Amino acid sequence: MIQKTEQLLADLNWRYATKVFDATAKIPAHVWTALEKSLVLTPTSYGLQPYKFLVVQDAAVRAALLPQSWGQKQVVDCSHYVVFLARTEMKEADVDKFILRTTQIRGVTTESLGGYRGMMVGDVVNGPRGKAAHQWAARQCYIALGNIMTCAAVLGVDACPMEGIVPAEYDTILKLEGTGYKTVVACAFGYRAATDKYATLPKVRYETKDVIQHV
Repeated sequence: MIQKTEQLLADLNWRYATKVFDATAKIPAHVWTALEKSLVLTPTSYGLQPYKFLVVQDAAVRAALLPQSWGQKQVVDCSHYVVFLARTEMKEADVDKFILRTTQIRGVTTESLGGYRGMMVGDVVNGPRGKAAHQWAARQCYIALGNIMTCAAVLGVDACPMEGIVPAEYDTILKLEGTGYKTVVACAFGYRAATDKYATLPKVRYETKDVIQHV
């Protein structure tokens, strides 16, 4: 167990927001499949998963996204580029879809989930979160972002989270109008280039006592 905790901390200390990717180094298919699964397995509020993830591999699309990403070359040089999309609103049909999926996987009846359905509809459709559904869904995207970045570090894959993008322009390029989703954030994945000077810089963090309190 001690070895596992030490390895985890070593992996997290190894990772950094990669500025220069080796454009020739590609993530093996089985490794990328595992990282996609980490997105699917991310926990969300109620389990509703109010998001989608676009893995942008088309070179022309990436080139179009580059100027809408503050010119950050990670967009075109990384092995895999993921755009995180959040729902713009939640409808009863979305809740019913999740209820149906639950009955299929757990072998329970729709009727047995009636109370849970009512709770979700009363909150994320008709209630407080329903009035700010996109913001709520966007927060779920960030849970997924943190999850896949940690998993990437454990698997020895570099990543660079990117908020330096123009979401509205991404929406246009990715043809999201009418889909019920909007761009929130993006992340580049791949392997660091030997020329990335940031790879060897010490990680700057406050001391544990300054950010964690025990009550």
